[in-house]
Amino acid sequence: MNKTEALEQLRDGRCGDRILYHPILMHFAARYNQTTYSRFASSYKVLVESNIKCLEDFDIDAVGLISDPYRETSAFGAKIHFPEDSVPQCREPIVKNITDARQLKNPDLYKAERTLDRIEGVKEYRKHLGNSIPVIGWIEGPLAETCDLAGVNETLLNLIMAPDLVKFLIDKTTVTAKDFAKAQVEAGCDIIGIGDAICSQISDDQYREFVKEKHQEMVDYIHSLGAGVKIHICGDITHLLPDLKDVKPDILDLDWMVDMHETHSILGDEIIRCGNLDPVRVIEQSSAEKLASEVQTICRKELKNPFILSGGCEITVDTPVNNLHIMREKSILK
Repeated sequence: MNKTEALEQLRDGRCGDRILYHPILMHFAARYNQTTYSRFASSYKVLVESNIKCLEDFDIDAVGLISDPYRETSAFGAKIHFPEDSVPQCREPIVKNITDARQLKNPDLYKAERTLDRIEGVKEYRKHLGNSIPVIGWIEGPLAETCDLAGVNETLLNLIMAPDLVKFLIDKTTVTAKDFAKAQVEAGCDIIGIGDAICSQISDDQYREFVKEKHQEMVDYIHSLGAGVKIHICGDITHLLPDLKDVKPDILDLDWMVDMHETHSILGDEIIRCGNLDPVRVIEQSSAEKLASEVQTICRKELKNPFILSGGCEITVDTPVNNLHIMREKSILK
């Protein structure tokens, strides 16, 4: 069985004898490939090369296209800065009021440089890997992209002060998110990840009012294209779990502060839980013995459940290389 078939088996609810392993790799992958984050985020060839090196060296079960939050933001017209070895930055929001929002045009993703770069990345993976390895594309969730366009603090305030503006932007960004998902699926993605980290910072009532319907729309649409869906929301999302169960992604990423047992009791076996070792305290900073123990403990608990081993969020750039080997080795239970 190849790795694509193993993931499909897990999506079908059939847990195999081997825990799947898919850490989120960005800055770590760039440094491991002896390149900079700016090159990783701006060149699909560098991103793909870096991830394939990690795939081969750490025996990871999927590859991804995640790099930074600003692909769609750039396509909408924002200027993105690329520090040499740090995360790309959007220093100036381009939507300050409802007039700006109304003038914003949904972009042609095949003509915008950064969205086309990601689409080309899918094709590059397929050229090198064929169909035996799952490729996970990436789009911004509607609230996250609204924050990227209008600013995080401003958007959180506007949930209360100008809710119509937020809803207008969420509607507009959902259109582009679906277009971007479609382009990546057509290029060869098996799964589309939806990154909407800011949702952990809003209440369950706000999630239901502003976001849940759009998440459901996006998940249903991606499923209609024949691909699976993974939702990534950093932070504590315990209060959102009953609503996320209704949304029905195939995979839900869980950060380290979310209780895995409680989550399983809410989500059941229909949604694969991915996580949730603390990427700093456990994966980066633990001794080899402590990390091995943590990995074996969670894998033994989850062996018969729909589960993928990962960190609660991105693997930090300073994580010792050997620690990723330990995670793979100790996830294979004897």
